[in-house]
Order: sequence, then structure tokens, then C-alpha cells
Amino acid sequence: MSGTPAVTATLHDTPYLVSFTDDLGHTWQADEPPDVGGGNAAPPPDRLILSGLGACTAITIRMVASRKQIPLTGVRVELALNPDGKPEAGNDITRQIFLEGELTDEQRAQLLKIANACPMHKLLTGEVRVQTTLA
Repeated sequence: MSGTPAVTATLHDTPYLVSFTDDLGHTWQADEPPDVGGGNAAPPPDRLILSGLGACTAITIRMVASRKQIPLTGVRVELALNPDGKPEAGNDITRQIFLEGELTDEQRAQLLKIANACPMHKLLTGEVRVQTTLA
């Protein structure tokens, strides 16, 4: 795995359709829905942010459950951005985690604690600085 995560976003002729490549060789896209001029060919950026948190949550829970031999058989994470409307300041993400398997209350509590320690949760709830330059 690469040491520093890196992504390149490229926008060409199709309005709002962005192609991504990363340092690991993956490719994917983002777009906007038709009501704002996009073609709805891929998820919009806000869904990509939510998917990153959802993926990280599920993967982190699975990793810890496997390491601690917790009988987890599946994880589903449902996320929403500002489900009650845009607040006056900041943003709200709701995250509901569904754990499958014969788990004790103690194991479920342990996995919830782990979910709140996943790297994307820490990134989204911590201080983030973005340095922008023109090339």
C-alpha cells in the first residue's frame, strides 16, 4: 500500500463529469444530478464523502471483529448528510450501523466504540487544512 494517499481529479468536456485516478491504480467518477446540470452518470461529491465514511466504518469494524474473534457475520452502514436540513453552522452526518451475528451487548458496544475510531471518522471530525495552489 502507498504511504501517502493521492488522487487526481480531471474534468474534460462533459459538464460536471469528473474522472479520478489514485496512486494505487484505481479509477472512478463523480457527476452531478440533472437538476444542477449534470448527467447523473456517477455519484455526486457529497455521496462520495459519505461512502468513504461508510466503507471505513464497515472495514474497521470487520478488521477488529476478526482480530478479536468476535462472531460478526455482516455490517451495514446507512449514512445521511443533513437529514434534518442544512444547519446554520457546519453539517450533520447521521450514521446508523447494523451488526449481524450472535453478538453480546458487550461485543456490540466494543464494535460501536471501534466505529468511532475509524480513520475517516477521525478525519471528518478533526481539524482539516486544505492548501491550494495553482500549477
